[in-house]
Amino acid sequence: MTRTIALILRLIVAVILLQTLYFKFGGHPEAVHLFTTLGAEPWGRIGLGIIELIVAIGLLVPKKQILASFAALGIMAGAIGAHLLTPLGVVVEWNENSDNGQLFFMACLSFIFLVIHLLLYSRQMQYSLKELIRKEIFKKV
Repeated sequence: MTRTIALILRLIVAVILLQTLYFKFGGHPEAVHLFTTLGAEPWGRIGLGIIELIVAIGLLVPKKQILASFAALGIMAGAIGAHLLTPLGVVVEWNENSDNGQLFFMACLSFIFLVIHLLLYSRQMQYSLKELIRKEIFKKV
């Protein structure tokens, strides 16, 4: 049961990451506005899109799920921070349009799902979070 829940949580986050790629790679006005506001247009948008694609695939590969989960956690922490600590704001507005906070909500939801997944996995493997990082992230280093 725990494995199924963890898989569902990873799938949801992977889908969220993958669905944003259309906007990043397609140069959607919202994505362009977002990265222009952050001072990272176009390379930040394209670079982050490539990283998100790799991480989303990693979330679906059992042997890479933990590394990808930590990477996705970092991406979501960055997204949440960008919304809270920059002029972007929680509700992104561009060209008289608004996302009504959807991007911020999806980042928060993904962050929570990833934390739950990592906690379930560490409980299943009987690792502390510190052991999980050491054994899964730094193995064979």
